[in-house]
Amino acid sequence: MAITRAKKESLLKEVTESLSNAVSVIFVAFKGMNVKEANELRDALRTNGVKYTVVKKTLLKKALTDKGYEGEMPEMPGEVAMAYISTSSEDTDVTLPARSLGSFVKKFKGKLGFLGGALEGRYLSLKDAVQVAEIPATPMLRGMFVNIINSPIQRMVIALNQIAEKKA
Repeated sequence: MAITRAKKESLLKEVTESLSNAVSVIFVAFKGMNVKEANELRDALRTNGVKYTVVKKTLLKKALTDKGYEGEMPEMPGEVAMAYISTSSEDTDVTLPARSLGSFVKKFKGKLGFLGGALEGRYLSLKDAVQVAEIPATPMLRGMFVNIINSPIQRMVIALNQIAEKKA
């Protein structure tokens, strides 16, 4: 059944509003997912605060063109959905949509895959989207940083302790 022009305009307005508020957007291709898998994906994304919408490609491309991202728009073959986060604050983790989808791309291999995305006003290629998905969460990155800072201090304490044991 064909979609009426009024319905298309309404959908375009919704997609444009979603993109205008989005801090980070990841485009995914899906094919052959059953309802149980799709619901599992949506529930996990919703729990993380990520919105997930299946979008008509022509409307998405028009909305992306209107948004004016820099770079080249990724190719979008097949059925397309977008996962995005729209909160904009200092604590917003812009990698969250990609990381959240990353585990499902591995789990539903062949049924779900990255296509690209948009982050900080520019398009991400497929390769870039995969790399963003592999970035650890902010608390983990902070822990890694603290460990790097702590390592020289810890080694110095161990060395001083060994010197003290030799003299004793």
